[in-house]
Amino acid sequence: MLDTPSNPTSSGGTATRSDDAYSAAGYDASSSVGRGQHPAVLVVDLQLAFTDARYPLGKLPMVHAATERTGELLRVARKHRIPVAQCYTGYQSAADMPHWKVQPVRDQFLHGHPSLAIDERVHDARYDFSFCKSAPSIFFLTPLMAFLTKQGVDTVIVTGCTTSGCVRASVVDAFSYGFRVLVAEDCCGDAAREPHEANLRDISRRYADVISAKEAEDYLRGFGGT
Repeated sequence: MLDTPSNPTSSGGTATRSDDAYSAAGYDASSSVGRGQHPAVLVVDLQLAFTDARYPLGKLPMVHAATERTGELLRVARKHRIPVAQCYTGYQSAADMPHWKVQPVRDQFLHGHPSLAIDERVHDARYDFSFCKSAPSIFFLTPLMAFLTKQGVDTVIVTGCTTSGCVRASVVDAFSYGFRVLVAEDCCGDAAREPHEANLRDISRRYADVISAKEAEDYLRGFGGT
């Protein structure tokens, strides 16, 4: 999927030489982490700050497309009674905020600001397990592991934004906790296509299977629904 001709970073030049070097060293993007029997879908930071054009970070076309596609994936997940966990990023004040270099985060990611609300296109408050995080990873100092453990989850499908930031951090932590990790490529977005594709390519060499939303939906349809 990441090596189609439409992908400018994989069609030749430095990217191809880099891929060859990784392959020669034993990195195998073509191998699979497999699919478990108890999946969950994780949605990283699809809050209005990133999905509503009224806000500085909310003007990214890839994130808007990812939000729409994630909403479709989640409808399948909920129909088949798959656990869904959603997070947003927020802080009480500058005192508990890390040293972010992203100005809108410093200015707006404060509790009570409307940009912290999770986009209604992906959020079902009656079904989803939703919580605030304070670091890039959806796992870091959050109640997520307790939720996934109680649900008996062995596989996570990661969606959200941004691919090169909080999505990648969440993938690394999911891998570190021993989950099989799947990343739905078209359910993730970034400010530009190059970092999106480069990070997914690297993730696929090391930690996870990068799949399409359709592949994720087909996998989830294999489980009982309502």
